[in-house]
Amino acid sequence: MLNNDRLLVQILLLVLFGASLWVMAPFWSALFWGAVLAFASWPLMRLLTRWLNGRESLAAAILTLGWMLLVAAPLVWLGFNLADHVRDATAFIKDVQVDGLPEAPVWLGTVPFVGKRLVGLWNSIDQQGAALMVSVKPYLGQVGNWLLARSAQIGGGILELTLSIVFVFFFYRDGPRLAAFVHSLLERLIGERAGYYIELVAGTVQRVVNGVIGTAAAQAILALIGFLIAGVPGALVLGIVTFLLSLIPMGPPLVWVPATAWLAWKGEYGMAVFLGIWGTFVISGVDNVLKPYLISRGGNLPLVIVLLGVFGGLIAFGFIGLFIGPTLLAVAYSLLTDWSKSQGRVEERR
Repeated sequence: MLNNDRLLVQILLLVLFGASLWVMAPFWSALFWGAVLAFASWPLMRLLTRWLNGRESLAAAILTLGWMLLVAAPLVWLGFNLADHVRDATAFIKDVQVDGLPEAPVWLGTVPFVGKRLVGLWNSIDQQGAALMVSVKPYLGQVGNWLLARSAQIGGGILELTLSIVFVFFFYRDGPRLAAFVHSLLERLIGERAGYYIELVAGTVQRVVNGVIGTAAAQAILALIGFLIAGVPGALVLGIVTFLLSLIPMGPPLVWVPATAWLAWKGEYGMAVFLGIWGTFVISGVDNVLKPYLISRGGNLPLVIVLLGVFGGLIAFGFIGLFIGPTLLAVAYSLLTDWSKSQGRVEERR
């Protein structure tokens, strides 16, 4: 009878645990990002708590406000600027529909070898603009739907970011208690190695955060240098935008490619070529070298495992995989290493 009661309790606990996971499923991503942000800045939390004489809630509130100003505010500003550009593009398309294209720019005819052909193509498009719009019109609805879907994704991302920053406050305030709970739970599951694996996961996540933020900072500085040399206006703002977009895969080209096109439009061909080469091989190229190095630095993981974790995680899980991939491979590598050593000791005893 006692065994049946114990089995029933275990089944009820499993059902309760599964139902809890189901309820929290919509918030997993935001919870994950909140935990990563809190963990990455935990030394600041400890320092600020000491300065405030142990008032954890006040320290958590100050740091959360700092995240809002550092992350959320620039993204909102960027969103409003993108919205302005979308309105400008829409107005341009409407003007083209009514008045046709403006006259071909002078520099277009001076492009070596193909300048006259480009001017002729520009004029033919202007002359056939009405027919072109009629032929393109059936596809405009699909393009609009695609843009609407992307806008919805951006809106969902902003909402997720907002939730993450809200969760950061609670991770700051209750972090030590959550860490103690996780440690005790793992200790019951895997024994005395629980502390080692917690340190392994924590160290891997910390190195990934350092790699992502450090690489983003390096790309932003290199982009700022390139924009200043090329004479692109608003170089500092573009550098800040590069930092923010460097946090996502293939983000920096969204800044330096339009800047290169703008230089070409203005007839600055030499600087356009320079910025294109600088963006391809320096701004974007540093991501492939610096990020894996920073992530592997200070750990005992082979660089190839770090690379597989970073790129495989991105492919399998999206941007979150940048953290999940190396962590999973680090734990798996350590488990296999421990198992190999234990098997070796068993063989020696025989």
